[in-house]
Amino acid sequence: MNGRAAPRRALNAARRAGNRLVNLFDPPILVLAYHRVADLKRDPQALAVGAERFRAQLKFLRDHYQLLRLEDSWPRVARPAAIVTFDDGYADNATTALPILEEVKVPATFFVSVGAVESGREFWWDELERWLLTDASLPGRIELGDGVDRHAWLTKTPDDRRMLYDALHARFRGSTAARRERLLEELRLAVGGVASPRPSHRPLTTAEIAQLGQSRWATVGAHGVSHTPFAALSLEEQREELQTSRERLRSWCGAEVTTFSFPFGGRRDFTRDSVRLAREAGFRRVAANAPGQVHRWSNSFVVPRFLVRDWDDERFASELNRFETA
Repeated sequence: MNGRAAPRRALNAARRAGNRLVNLFDPPILVLAYHRVADLKRDPQALAVGAERFRAQLKFLRDHYQLLRLEDSWPRVARPAAIVTFDDGYADNATTALPILEEVKVPATFFVSVGAVESGREFWWDELERWLLTDASLPGRIELGDGVDRHAWLTKTPDDRRMLYDALHARFRGSTAARRERLLEELRLAVGGVASPRPSHRPLTTAEIAQLGQSRWATVGAHGVSHTPFAALSLEEQREELQTSRERLRSWCGAEVTTFSFPFGGRRDFTRDSVRLAREAGFRRVAANAPGQVHRWSNSFVVPRFLVRDWDDERFASELNRFETA
């Protein structure tokens, strides 16, 4: 392990040194990825930023960075620039984040998964949290799956429940939408749960998407239909997700949809064919979810982003400083 870590540290240090040199001649653009603006009791995936911290983060960006829009042509910047984006399509994007963006005057692009909008249900990772990480009464043992894929887990203790949550999260993440839904329905039946969403975890409605589309500080982008990693889909399924999400969002928001964000968006969550299909579908800029700087010459179809957490002012400034040479 140590033999591998030393060369990796040296490589990272060399990359950062090279980035510092490049940044002297062409300041970087940092593309930031948010998911939610909400104050939650439980947030096992650390997706939410509290409302007051979000406001403070935006004010820091406004005061220290040139603010750009993801969908625009990027000019040569005289100082480091920042772009704000959101993934998934939670209702608090419109009810909480948008008013703060409008107040502080910071633009943002909202990538929306249209399947959640149409179903009105919680995202699957939130359903897992709802059924397994709360104090709700559960049977002492839960079995899920078919044939050789059928497994049983104990649920008697908080540690048991967390192990089941982690196991199902890993399994669901790489599953197709149909298989994931079958397992979710099994889980609902096992715990006696209902599919209706909690107000705190519901997705956007079509009316709220129209509200985003009407704001001068918001732009709506596509995020697929089923929130499935594109690497798990056939090329035809990927093409369908790209086209369907774009068409439906365009009809809901009343504006052209020119940007796309790969679901999950890690380096293994999409392929070169996925990038090609997004370009062929007519998107002009496509975001990933892996860290990295952006410059004017960067690939517009694999835009790296930095994930933002619920950081206070000092931590946020420190992370941005680190991002500038990442």
